[in-house]
Amino acid sequence: MQFRKLNTIVGWAVFVIAAITYLLTIEPTASLWDCPEFIATSYKLEVGHPPGTPFFFLINRFAAMFAPDPTWVAALINGFSALQSAFTILFLFWSISHLGRRIYRKRADEMGKDETIAVLGAAAIGSLAYTFSDTFWFSAVEAEVYALSSLFTALVFWAILKWEDAYEKDGGNRWIILIAYLMGLSIGAHILNLLAIPAIAFIFYFKKYPNRKKTDLWKPALASLLLLGFSIKLNPWLVGVSAFIDRIFVNNFDMPVNSGVIFTVSAVLVIIGYFVWRTHKQGKVLLNTGLLSLGLMILGMTTYGIVLIRASVNPPMNSNHPADPYTLERFLNREQYGAPPLVKGQTFASTPIGNNESSTYVLDDNGKYVYTETAIDYKYDPATEVFFPRMHSDKESHIREYKNWTDFKGKQVLNSKGEYVTIPTFAENLKFFFGYQVNNMYWRYFLWNFVGRQSDIQYDGITNGNWLSGIPFIDALYLGPQDNLPSEMAANKGRNKYYFLPFILGLLGLFFHLKRDGRNFTVVMMLFLLTGLAIIVYLNQKPLEPRERDYAYAGSFYAFAIWVGLGVLPIYEWIRKKLNARMAAIVAVAASTSVPVLMATQNWDDHDRSGRTIARDMGYNYLNSTLPNSILFNHGDNDTFPVWYIQEVEGYRTDVRPMNTSYITGDWYIDQMRVKANDSEPLPITIPRSKYRGPGANLVFPIVEIPHPNGGVWTAKEVMAVVNSDNAGTKVEGYDFIPTRRIAIPVNKENVLKSGIVKPEMAHMIEDTIYVTIPASKRSLHIGELVQLDLLANSDWLRPIYTTGSTSFLDLGLVVANKNEKYSYLQQNGANALVVPFKTPIDERMGIGYLDTESLYDEMMNNLRFGNIDNPKVYVDSFVENSLQAARFRETYGRLAHKLLQQGDSVRAIEVVDKSLEMLPPAQLRYDQYIVPMIEAYWLAGATEKGDKLADDFIRVQGEYVEYFYSFKGRQAEAVDNALLDKQRNLYDLSEVARKMGKTDYYDKIKKYF
Repeated sequence: MQFRKLNTIVGWAVFVIAAITYLLTIEPTASLWDCPEFIATSYKLEVGHPPGTPFFFLINRFAAMFAPDPTWVAALINGFSALQSAFTILFLFWSISHLGRRIYRKRADEMGKDETIAVLGAAAIGSLAYTFSDTFWFSAVEAEVYALSSLFTALVFWAILKWEDAYEKDGGNRWIILIAYLMGLSIGAHILNLLAIPAIAFIFYFKKYPNRKKTDLWKPALASLLLLGFSIKLNPWLVGVSAFIDRIFVNNFDMPVNSGVIFTVSAVLVIIGYFVWRTHKQGKVLLNTGLLSLGLMILGMTTYGIVLIRASVNPPMNSNHPADPYTLERFLNREQYGAPPLVKGQTFASTPIGNNESSTYVLDDNGKYVYTETAIDYKYDPATEVFFPRMHSDKESHIREYKNWTDFKGKQVLNSKGEYVTIPTFAENLKFFFGYQVNNMYWRYFLWNFVGRQSDIQYDGITNGNWLSGIPFIDALYLGPQDNLPSEMAANKGRNKYYFLPFILGLLGLFFHLKRDGRNFTVVMMLFLLTGLAIIVYLNQKPLEPRERDYAYAGSFYAFAIWVGLGVLPIYEWIRKKLNARMAAIVAVAASTSVPVLMATQNWDDHDRSGRTIARDMGYNYLNSTLPNSILFNHGDNDTFPVWYIQEVEGYRTDVRPMNTSYITGDWYIDQMRVKANDSEPLPITIPRSKYRGPGANLVFPIVEIPHPNGGVWTAKEVMAVVNSDNAGTKVEGYDFIPTRRIAIPVNKENVLKSGIVKPEMAHMIEDTIYVTIPASKRSLHIGELVQLDLLANSDWLRPIYTTGSTSFLDLGLVVANKNEKYSYLQQNGANALVVPFKTPIDERMGIGYLDTESLYDEMMNNLRFGNIDNPKVYVDSFVENSLQAARFRETYGRLAHKLLQQGDSVRAIEVVDKSLEMLPPAQLRYDQYIVPMIEAYWLAGATEKGDKLADDFIRVQGEYVEYFYSFKGRQAEAVDNALLDKQRNLYDLSEVARKMGKTDYYDKIKKYF
């Protein structure tokens, strides 16, 4: 059978394996992080966060059309991602088989049977290794852009290899034109795909100029980087030109907004089309191909038109409201996120000397563009800037990490104020770059995929999140002893051991490729470096990332998987010296098959998300526990996006208005809160738009305390009246200000009872006025905090206000936790907390907020959902545990049990602890300090046997950690000090409970661990 036919058959067989693997392991609903947002925006074609992914949304919408009902939408979109990922594997297979054939310098019809077996076996090994690799498998089974982005990378790389085969044939340039169109489309998913351009350019160069000297390689390198830069800037540039034309059309000719966009794009395509026709007539093939490619790339990018169209109708999810080209330009450039310095810039100790202004145009209330300037970041004293600044964040927690990673000493420089400041040296910047950014944030991830992984818990030193080979004496060198591991560590499903086998096979392939086909080796190395190390340089990552970032480097791991596959060939060549060629090929492939098989068996349990519904259930929990027409303050991706998903897709509790406090500083988001969304009425925000949008907008409001005219306490409405006024007497140096720290919020008791915030039987607890005090440490309120104060002032207790995190109210005085006072105006409601018009002392041991035992008992026992994590077959990793806020739910279960005990209800107290352990089992979520109050509750309730069993398990697990950490020596012992103290602290808490309750046997049992 011919090589070409076998290549097709085996490739599709590998595709089937990958597709079945991914479809079996997808999550049946939305996953965590951006996935719920992406599914929601895809389902209704709304506008997600910058820079937008319109093509991704369009194809997901196509998948969603086949859903029999909305509850199936997420599963179908996840399944579509799985199929995209399987196609990535298919094109990887064909790319490896092409490169393998090129090593033997043969056409497809010249391949012998033994070479066919070896090359196709190599392609299967490499593509299956990538199929089961940690990073790609994770992204393959969820509704994220990385599956589609990987498919585009695999597709364009395969397409340029097809062009290489078809170079001397008529119509071969159609592959170049296809690549350009795919590149344009890919920008509507993720620009990572553009990093394949230099590799593509080198293949083009090597094929077109086969006899050039190695010293000429700088020419294609420079050309490819220029082409890459042009491709990255093309879309923002085109939008920028469209914005300029649109301003002329709108302001000068009274034409509709976006008419300039239609004109500009149409004109550009018509002009390109004319020159395509002209160059075709003139027989200028290369120029004609280039113009066709440019035109089709722009055509592919026009999917961003859907962003303008959908934003203009103002859907409920409309991030940045990019309904005009100027806003779309800022949206594409991700201005709200800022950009780290790259070549030269500030360090954490640099001296600010002003602000960098962003000049742009915005639409006023009359629909005309007006000029405005906005401070986007600080301008720094050049004397305190450095070359290649890697330590640039001035956040205190980041500064501590910078110093820890570099043993910071610094150097003193004189700034423009005549003051000496200590900034990092160039050597210290390099140390952070190589030690943290390269080693910890790339190399660690690389080794996860090809050597093994220590655990699924985020990196926290040597105890979690590192690479692991499975060879004890090697792992012990940097991770400490590998015998007598604590049972929780040993049982972690993310503990995957590959024994260096994929890595070794990849190195064999790398060196074999270099030796036998240096030109294509250069191509693959270009792809490997640009999708790995180059991204590290560009991102300039700060420490303490909220999640692991390995998904950003999937392209680099894809390139190495090519070498993993090619690693079969030197094994084949070595065995061929001892056996006949066909048998050598069979043995080499069979032996190498152990690599993907090992990876599949090790990785399956920690990549199987089937049966898990945690993100959807989190959204359900947050909404289900709220009263009608509520306002829900969210504070991050994983407590906002699940709410958006279940409202927008499944249509659940659309009367509730979620408000993400991370977004509320944006003028566009405040505007959205002021209009109706689904069944939620507009929020009662009184701040005039001119205060936060357009020329003269003020986003920071200083606190300047002045006495109340009547000598009393300023009410919240009076404070807002001062801020909202345009009277010169209500400004300080031309700025709006907050006139007081202590603010009175009158309580409309009738509305409190009518809205259900307080039950009628608790009416006696309602205060006439609640008083909040802005902490002395705060010198101002930003616009987002002012909006929250505005809602407190003007909701008049008709709309209940909830929060998913009580600490957000510290700055507004609804929660007070200083050395003199500790209280809150919150009621614990299960998944969230309700603002109530009465004060409750904070119990430092048990938590924040008033507990209404009857309503909370019903909520915690009957209404909460936890994504099936009580099923031991459902995989629960540390991100699920943290995002679910399992610790907080355990704390609430424990508080409720103790409150019931105080009321003499030991029966229901036992039921509450039973329910907690059933729904949040320690075998799935690990033992933590919140287990101690449950043990105590069992003992106090008379459930001695249950309490003893739980205490025994708790002591055993915590004790295993203590004994394990005691076995560490030297610097490794120092590295686990904090982890050791944490486990000892947990044991100490239980020992105190045992001592107070006279459980001397447990007290004595725990003492040996200190």
